[in-house]
Amino acid sequence: MKREQIGELLEKQRKFYRSGATIPVEFRVGQLKKLYAAVKKHENEINQALKEDLGKSEFEGFMCEIGLTLSEISYMISHTRKFARRKTVYTPLSQFASHSYKQPVPYGNTLIMSPWNYPFLLTLEPLADAIAAGNTAVVKPSAYSPTTSRVIEKMIKEIFEPEYVAVVTGGRQDNSALLEEKFDFVFFTGSQAVGREVLRHTAEHLTPAVLELGGKSPCIVDSTADIKLAARRIVFGKYLNCGQTCVAPDYILCENSVKNQFIAEVIKQITIQYGEHPLENKDYGKIINEKHFNRICGLIDPAKTVAGGGTNAAACRIEPTVMDNVTYEDAVMQEEIFGPVMPILCFDSFDRVIDELKGKAKPLALYLFSSDKTHIDRVTRELSYGGGCINDVVIHLATSEMGFGGVGESGMGSYHGKAGFDAFSHYKSIVDKKNWIDLPMRYQPYKSNLYEKMLKKFLR
Repeated sequence: MKREQIGELLEKQRKFYRSGATIPVEFRVGQLKKLYAAVKKHENEINQALKEDLGKSEFEGFMCEIGLTLSEISYMISHTRKFARRKTVYTPLSQFASHSYKQPVPYGNTLIMSPWNYPFLLTLEPLADAIAAGNTAVVKPSAYSPTTSRVIEKMIKEIFEPEYVAVVTGGRQDNSALLEEKFDFVFFTGSQAVGREVLRHTAEHLTPAVLELGGKSPCIVDSTADIKLAARRIVFGKYLNCGQTCVAPDYILCENSVKNQFIAEVIKQITIQYGEHPLENKDYGKIINEKHFNRICGLIDPAKTVAGGGTNAAACRIEPTVMDNVTYEDAVMQEEIFGPVMPILCFDSFDRVIDELKGKAKPLALYLFSSDKTHIDRVTRELSYGGGCINDVVIHLATSEMGFGGVGESGMGSYHGKAGFDAFSHYKSIVDKKNWIDLPMRYQPYKSNLYEKMLKKFLR
């Protein structure tokens, strides 16, 4: 879409928002119901698109994308009326007589930019939150998942007028053209590199933004962990979507005394979950494109590979791979892997692990497998990260009851459920002052000792 067309589209959305059409809560709920019905209607097409773009099986497509999307939309249908109500707050005695409250209002015209790894979920979830909060939206799905983007575009055109919700497809030029425009709010999910560009552009317009980024999310396995269960759950989370998950365990920090047992269980679980020949498993999926396939292959050190490592370049597939005796200096530790490669680093001192992690970039997720309450307490209290699990991985994002987001280098802001409604809303603080009394103490001239004593009493 040309820059002029984007400008015209945004102007139409501004006009529609200014009409007040999106403000009534019943309108918002009605649009959410239309969105829910459309997802159900196009479920087969969505599954086929996810299969074509990422090789996802029907089960995984529903479990990780369609099902979670329907759950979020359903949650917002049930809760939007409650979330949109004004909330009365305590009024100080010095403001007598008045009523104080917080009123959530939409930001207005919003831009949602989504990634390719979960192209349906990470487009429709924030859209549901934007609609619930009463905004218009321009949706920009990733060019790397074109089949899913086309289905999203088709579905949105069927149910919404473009002045309310519109889809803009295309590549970097379209992204740049959108970011040159002034929106009231921008929601971006993607890499840290692109996130910096988004923030630079939004800063030019002083536009608030939520950035859902990523990073190297550590997974700690100490000597008190249930090693068999830990291996089973970590293999699931690490190789889900071929490792192309922003909250996948990026690397393992395993206590030396259980390392060999852990590796043996991981290798066993890879075979159980993906078969003797994972590259022939039709449900395993694939890397999104040749560029990322080559990048991930470049991170694999054959000398340190203890499982997997096989590839199929024509199909962009890489076996679930395990690397042992990895150090922080290895290539695989210099960037977010975002692929099916599990580097294992070892430790002897848990205290040292905590100190090292405190000095590293704040990850989007952190996981700990342990039965030691002291270790659990230290990880949850002392370390800064977006979110995570104790004795599991990934599942903390699969709920509308908790906000999901990063901190520091892994992002800013959060969404899902109430947090998503809040992300797309501004809360106005309002004092409704009554006319039947007007205390004179705040007005000049400031002469009365009685008023001065009263004011000091009120404000202390």
